[in-house]
Amino acid sequence: MPGGPAEGAVDENRRKILVIDDDPKVRWILSEQLSDRYEILEANDGYEGIQMASQRHPDLILLDVRMPGLSGLDVLERLRSAKESLPVIMLSGHGESDTVAAAIQLGAMEFISKPFDSQEVAIHLEKAFERVAIIDENARLKLRLQNRFENLVGDSPVIQRVKETLDEIADSDLTVLIRGESGTGKEVVARMIHTASARSDREFTKVNCAAIPRDLLEAELFGYERGAFTGAHKTKPGRFETADKSTMFLDEIGDMPLELQPKLLQVLEQQEFVRVGGLTTIKVDVRIVCATNRDLEDAIAERAMREDLYYRLNEVTVTLPPLRERVEDIPLLMQFFLDKYNGVYNRSLPGLSATTMRKLMEYAWPGNVRQLENLIKQVVVRSDESIIEELLTSAARGPRTQASAARNFNPTGPQEDFGYSLKKRVSAAVEREERGLIAEVLRKVNWNRRKAAEILEISYRSLLYKIKDYDLSHTEL
Repeated sequence: MPGGPAEGAVDENRRKILVIDDDPKVRWILSEQLSDRYEILEANDGYEGIQMASQRHPDLILLDVRMPGLSGLDVLERLRSAKESLPVIMLSGHGESDTVAAAIQLGAMEFISKPFDSQEVAIHLEKAFERVAIIDENARLKLRLQNRFENLVGDSPVIQRVKETLDEIADSDLTVLIRGESGTGKEVVARMIHTASARSDREFTKVNCAAIPRDLLEAELFGYERGAFTGAHKTKPGRFETADKSTMFLDEIGDMPLELQPKLLQVLEQQEFVRVGGLTTIKVDVRIVCATNRDLEDAIAERAMREDLYYRLNEVTVTLPPLRERVEDIPLLMQFFLDKYNGVYNRSLPGLSATTMRKLMEYAWPGNVRQLENLIKQVVVRSDESIIEELLTSAARGPRTQASAARNFNPTGPQEDFGYSLKKRVSAAVEREERGLIAEVLRKVNWNRRKAAEILEISYRSLLYKIKDYDLSHTEL
């Protein structure tokens, strides 16, 4: 037929099956039964089989268990030692259970007992190729996820599940709630969702609901009209307007003031709002991704969050595990940050010793991935891994020790060299005491700044300023 293969030509698209068996009759039978579907290669002993597997690249091997010279188990073991991942089906007229178990342990996919008929062999082959297709597809999916979400470093099962979820929802318009302890990478995940979506050509917008004072947050999010309040000399669009057709990341959503939540709910449900002091309804198309380390269910019980808003925000939940629950990812994370900061600071620190790595794996990481990144950054800058033990010990002492040191201030001690200046020494002691007390209260209320401000009997804005001045963070809490 015009355009078809020449008579006797081999179809390049047909799967190749290598039959390794010392019995020529078995090879002939299999060739006769299977040659209409597959290209059949034949080897009469284990040595020839290994050579043909390397040179002809078959898609599957039918391998006899009992052969002179190299047995089928010997051949299978050598194939695996050479990192050959070929699917192998064992053939045997001997049904010893220990042989079957040994073959399976070495990676055999199936076991066919002699004598066999053509239909049985064909069924086994089809099942084997179906399994190979599934394995290949899983491998392709894993590689695609690694490339698409490469900044979410890790191969642990829990991180793989997170990547699979992100792959499913990234290109949708579903609202995503990212939960996890401080330092687990919630903003990193939010940015990856944006990058993997159809909105990636627009600028990613981030708003920290806890960092902006309550009386300014509404104007920041929704904008305001000229004359809406004192100082509003001109109309200003809010973040929702500038984020139109893009993604907005609302960090610390658990600290969103209750009086603003209905307005946020309106944006989520109707994609519209009114500026502060305005009358005109503004339509936007914004995808919301939000994050919290606060228990929102408790916030609902405390009437600090509307239940209807919670369910609207919670269309999809992505929970990031703390680093202590995925310690197998620490070597990958360490190398990722090592490569990153070697490049940033033009260093060439090659890696960390096995002893140091063991210490990293055994540490509890209260500050999670952020704490590990900061540690590796310091190691690279100073080109000295011996400081790791000092840094981990210092972090383990935490704010309690700092507060205690302030309370037990020794005016002649080595903390600061202020000579005999009473004013400077008292001022330093007060600052240490204040910093330690604020850190302790923040730790007790799980970084709920509004609650901490109430306990400390200072304004929320004052607390934010002090947190910034004292450089307080979750990492040390």
